[in-house]
Amino acid sequence: MVQSAQTPSLVSSARDILIPMATGITILDPTNESAPAVRQLLARPASIKGLTIGLLDISKPRGNVFLNRIEELLTERGAKVLRFSKPTFTKPAPVDLRQEIATQCNLVIEALAD
Repeated sequence: MVQSAQTPSLVSSARDILIPMATGITILDPTNESAPAVRQLLARPASIKGLTIGLLDISKPRGNVFLNRIEELLTERGAKVLRFSKPTFTKPAPVDLRQEIATQCNLVIEALAD
């Protein structure tokens, strides 16, 4: 691929949104933050038995199919599952939805599918 001096490379663009993690994992933040935030991974629980896990469907096609299967697997392992949906996949989840999930759930899984 030939690039002009005015076209930033994909590598430099990606580098601007990389979030290095202490564990060696790198997470890309698609919100295009002007200054990437550093986020620490939370410790994983020893077991999910008895925990409440929120499943957030971002409203893309077939996301519910993925989450249906995840719900089956989680309940088989003793977790309580709560389902949530974003009104649209084109915008971040509304603050009240994020607050509801944060107050009711120990863990969250967000689904993206097409």
